[in-house]
Formats: sequence, C-alpha cells, structure tokens
Amino acid sequence: MKKRFLILAVTVFSLTIKGQTTEAENKLRTAVNDTLLGWKKGGLVTLNFSQASFSNWAAGGQNSISLNGLISTFINYKDSVSNWENMLDMGYGILKQGKQGNFIKTDDKIDLSSKYGRNASKTWYYAALLNFKTQMTPGYDYPNDSVKISDFLAPAYILGALGMDYKPNSSLTCFIAPITLKTTIVNNTGLADAGAFGVEPAVYDSSHVLIKHGQGIRNEFGGYVRVIYKTTFFADKSVSLLTKFDLFSNYLHNPQNIDVSWETIIGFKVNKFIAATITTHLLYDDDVGILIDKNKDGITDAIGPRTQVKEVLGIGFSYKF
Repeated sequence: MKKRFLILAVTVFSLTIKGQTTEAENKLRTAVNDTLLGWKKGGLVTLNFSQASFSNWAAGGQNSISLNGLISTFINYKDSVSNWENMLDMGYGILKQGKQGNFIKTDDKIDLSSKYGRNASKTWYYAALLNFKTQMTPGYDYPNDSVKISDFLAPAYILGALGMDYKPNSSLTCFIAPITLKTTIVNNTGLADAGAFGVEPAVYDSSHVLIKHGQGIRNEFGGYVRVIYKTTFFADKSVSLLTKFDLFSNYLHNPQNIDVSWETIIGFKVNKFIAATITTHLLYDDDVGILIDKNKDGITDAIGPRTQVKEVLGIGFSYKF
C-alpha cells in the first residue's frame, strides 16, 4: 500500500513539474514573439555647434560659427508573413567664416525610404521598395553665392524597385531588384536648361535663341542593389554604426557605368545627451557632370562624372530613442 502511494505521489509531482515547465516555456516563447513581432521604432537626433573667435592672435585665424543637425529615424512592422520597413534621414548644416556676409551650407539632405516584403523562405522576402531623395535649400557655387547650382527638388530622385530581400538577421538586409525605375527631377528652369544632373538640356538655334526648354524629368530603367547594415559595439552600446550601400545600372544607356552611393553614420556616445557623430557619403553618378579643371582664366576645361565625397563631424547634443 505504501509502495503504491509513493509511486502515485511521484507521478503527480512529475506531472506538476512538467506542467509548470511547459507553461513557463510557453510564456517565454510568447514574450520572445511579442518582442520580435509588431511595431518597432527608434532613431537618433544630434545637434552640434562650434564657434571660434580671434583678437590680436599672432598665429592668425578667422572667426567662425557653425551649426549642423542630423535626424535618423525608423519605424518598422513585422508579423509572421510580412515585413515593412520605413527610414528617414535628414541633415542640415551651415557655416559662417571670416568677414563673409552670409552663412554657407555645409550639409543638406532628405532621404526617405519604404520597403515592404512577404515571406518567400526563412531569410528571403518578395519585396518592393520606394525611395525619395532631395535637399531643402538652394546650393551655390561657393564662394560665388550668386550662381545657383542646386535647389529644393533640383535635383530630386524617386526610385521604385521590385525584387528579393535577403534578411539573415536584424542587422543586415540585402535588397536585389532587377526591375527598377529611377526618375530624376530638376524643378528649376535654369538648371534644367543647362542639362544639370543628367536631364536633356535646352535647345537653341544658331543665334543662341531658345527653341525649347530643358527637360525637367529624366527616367531610367535598370537594376538596383541596396545593402544596409546596422550594429552597436561594446557592452554599453556606446558606439553605433549604420551604413547604406546602393548600386544602380541603367539598362538603356551605358549599363556598364554603375551609379554608386555609400552613406555611413557612426555615433559615439559620451553620456545620455552628449555624443559625437561622423557622417560620410561617397557618390558617383555617371550622368552628373562636374568641373574637372580650370585654367588661369577661369574657363572650364572639361566637365564629366567624378567621385564625390562628403564628410561631416559633429560633437554636441545627442538623443537616441
């Protein structure tokens, strides 16, 4: 009798423990799924200011004031069959140096992208992407601030693409799109007439009388690749990295000449509100002509595509959310 009672007690105890363990495991799985699925949002906001002043300084120097800001945000949604990612990057910077009258622009960008994907396998998605890029204010051929070389929506780039998205983890995404339409907008008559940013220039007769204004829109059809990688370093996540690498080939015109865009944002956190940021942008567009050289008379020798590089370093207020 005692033996049977002992066996029964052990069995009940085992079933109770198993039930509690199973319940705990289910709660853990549910918590993990709740963490990975649904909406996720965050970003980085920085504002940096610098100033230098000289008076009777033997070594020389110029007074200067500079201010630049950066906003990099995202809002994503994920469920069991789909993934929707949205990202907005905005940057603006100004500088006044020496006795120059006006502030000059040192940074200016708006970059908005949205990508939607449906499961094809564990790490692959059927995906569509829409990307919009432009700037906020006019740019000039500094130090000559009377010659405008860019403006709001001049240029602006709209890119729509269909393809496959590879997402092996939350840090890396690789979007490959063999079907891509890229539209360049130059919403400025003077720049469009000059054929800026690859649009068709204005047509003139032999007496240089305008026959037809330049085209404000240029469409390209080709293939597109975008790789995005983001991560943090160290246990306190005091260093963050976000890099975006884009490639585009126009099937209809010089497909071997590939447009390249590579942007990187590195953040160094000092404390909750003080940080340093480094942003870099390497750009090559085969359709954008840039002055290659000038002779002593200031006459243009040649214009053609060149590798463009921009770097901005800032130390100041930073808030990450």
